Amino acid sequence: MDLDWGTRTTVTIPIGTLDVRVAGPETGEPVILLHGFPETSLSWAAVAPALVDAGYRVIAPDQRGYSPGARPDGTEQYATRAIAQDVVDLADALGLDTFHLVGHDWGSAAAWVTAADHGHRLRTLTAVSVPHLAAFNRALREDQDQREGSSYFELFRTEGKAERVLLEDDARRLRTFYEGKIPDEAVEEYVRILSEPGALTAALSWYRAMGRDLVDLPSVTMPTTFVWSTADHALRRYGAELCAQYVDADYRFVEIEGVSHWIAEEAPDQLSAAILDRVRDA
Repeated sequence: MDLDWGTRTTVTIPIGTLDVRVAGPETGEPVILLHGFPETSLSWAAVAPALVDAGYRVIAPDQRGYSPGARPDGTEQYATRAIAQDVVDLADALGLDTFHLVGHDWGSAAAWVTAADHGHRLRTLTAVSVPHLAAFNRALREDQDQREGSSYFELFRTEGKAERVLLEDDARRLRTFYEGKIPDEAVEEYVRILSEPGALTAALSWYRAMGRDLVDLPSVTMPTTFVWSTADHALRRYGAELCAQYVDADYRFVEIEGVSHWIAEEAPDQLSAAILDRVRDA
């Protein structure tokens, strides 16, 4: 894994300063990549090269809480709609009127909200692992399998206890979340960043700030691809299959067999192909 993929830069938005990786031709159509928990923009290292080779301009921020310069105090600062606003603010700061948006895990959640609230800015959406949030919330209500998959939420939402449990004993519990699917050097980088003062609390605040207002998130209206993997222990089939009901546009469901939650690392070629199929059609 290339720990230094892309050109590292900083971009100032209203909440603070984001660390951002940029790669590809300046004239290429912009594709913004949003990482999930507990990762950073590094998670796209194996996916970005295919997009760059196809002529796209790749922009991958370390999101709110993960960038030291954009790590505000207070759980309320990490509401999903505020994080979605960061995406639009980043595009504004870079002079992008429209862009393709890709997100994984919490980055997918932020991407769905961005698409629902700021749809006129998106050319396409590719969501990975997490379905439309209304579908996910229905799955939590209606499907015991998904409730079991999300049982870790209780720990993550318990301030103080979660930080202690995840970081004690050289972050032994945090390391187990990567399931042996993430390169060791990337795991060490994620543990280093999340061990910075306040960083893990900020990252966990995304869970703690989850709002009921997202239960009824509107359908999205731009061409959308949802990528889901059958061996994802956290996101189960019921919600994945509901996702189509919340896209009022061309929709593709890409199911990757036998791959865990960490699709970008475990199946980068399949994910890159799904992204490229979507953005090229725009």
